[in-house]
Amino acid sequence: MSFASLGLIDPLLRNLQDLNYQTPTPVQVKAIPAVLSGNDVMAAAQTGTGKTAGFALPLLQRLVQHGPAVSSNRARVLVLVPTRELAEQVLQSFIAYGKGLDLRFLAAYGGVSINPQMMKLRKGVDVLVATPGRLLDLNRQNAVQFDQVQTLVLDEADRMLDLGFERELNAVFAALPAQRQTLLFSATFTDDIRTMAAGILRGPVNISVSPPNATASKIKQWVVPVDKKNKPELFMHLVAENNWEHALVFVKTRNGVDYLAAILDEAGYSVDTIHGDKPQPARLRALERFKTGEVNMLVATDVAARGLDIDNLPLVINVDLPIVAQDYVHRIGRTGRAGASGVAVSLVCADEAPQLAAIEALIRQTLRRAEEPGFEAEHRVPQTSATGEIIKKPKKPKKPKVPQTAPGALQMPSKKPRPQTGESKRKPAAQRAVATNKGTSLSSNSPFSVQKPRSKPASKPAAGSRKPAGKPAGGRGKR
Repeated sequence: MSFASLGLIDPLLRNLQDLNYQTPTPVQVKAIPAVLSGNDVMAAAQTGTGKTAGFALPLLQRLVQHGPAVSSNRARVLVLVPTRELAEQVLQSFIAYGKGLDLRFLAAYGGVSINPQMMKLRKGVDVLVATPGRLLDLNRQNAVQFDQVQTLVLDEADRMLDLGFERELNAVFAALPAQRQTLLFSATFTDDIRTMAAGILRGPVNISVSPPNATASKIKQWVVPVDKKNKPELFMHLVAENNWEHALVFVKTRNGVDYLAAILDEAGYSVDTIHGDKPQPARLRALERFKTGEVNMLVATDVAARGLDIDNLPLVINVDLPIVAQDYVHRIGRTGRAGASGVAVSLVCADEAPQLAAIEALIRQTLRRAEEPGFEAEHRVPQTSATGEIIKKPKKPKKPKVPQTAPGALQMPSKKPRPQTGESKRKPAAQRAVATNKGTSLSSNSPFSVQKPRSKPASKPAAGSRKPAGKPAGGRGKR
């Protein structure tokens, strides 16, 4: 099947040819005709399957073929997205697909000045891509009105609910024209998503091109068990041992991102970072440097899990597992896009067994484990199942001791048995923590390391509590 067979007009077909788009993906085959016909759509498609083109191409055609021209401070197509990064990506897709068409596009999101966005809206825009919070800010300042919106698109709808945008979304829905086309695209469909869809979609065309919550089949995934304190050292070992030169690396916290980036930089790798505390222009620069190959390693928190469209990304490394299982799908979805193959490696410690079990239940498969020689975990990562269960080894029941008494003797209540001579006793917590940290060359300031508990100073006797010399024990002192 070709794009021409889907009913797209010649200007769009020429742009697709320039972009080297040869055949439509399954979600595009189903979505493009449905959107062109004006139907509402509810599409479940995993990340990297081409769903942006699935709604952008037909919407561009409808904008060209159906008037009227947009008025000042208005938009004809409104696309809501959860993050700044995804807003920029979707905007660039509309610009690329709509090259040569007499249409105006704008992305509006927080973290940058609102004034330039307000200035561009004065002439009106055909497509406005926005995050919910910034969109409502613009609406409150009368910079944008919704009475000319013909189509509403919710992209990554599950993520918007995860990020707590439910109130903002309801406010937008209430302000939009009742007569409109609504398209809902998401990688996962929770009960909350289905409830929301029931309230805003009218007789939608349902599209599903992959098993729910599945990861791309061409992504090779495996887990490396390791103790938490050894994660940075194992990460650097794997990078050097496998000659990994271009990778997107995910860490749970901002401190973890900065720490890992400093280690990579010291080892001679070109590295940049993306996290929530970094200004939006700096995030975009970091992404652009990574996409052009100026930077080998991009270390990021989950703020980068969605919306990063990186061509030919071969590798994703999860130094920490995400708290939310769906974020794993979106993290590794940065590789293996549009039919390409990819690799996803996760370093997992014993504390992350619940997250691992939740991920495996979501993707309906048990991830292969491969220990790295020299980095075997002292704290064993429990076995998990594809149903989300943590499999614990059953403990052997202890045989109860039966006290032996002489016939007719009075049987006394049994006392709690004391440890026998030679039986090992559990070390105090402080000694265990010290023993755990032995042998590591990493700084104790590492966010991955197990911190040693501070020992309490010996308590000093209270003033006046010493007994005067020569006084008999038990003598009363002065009050």
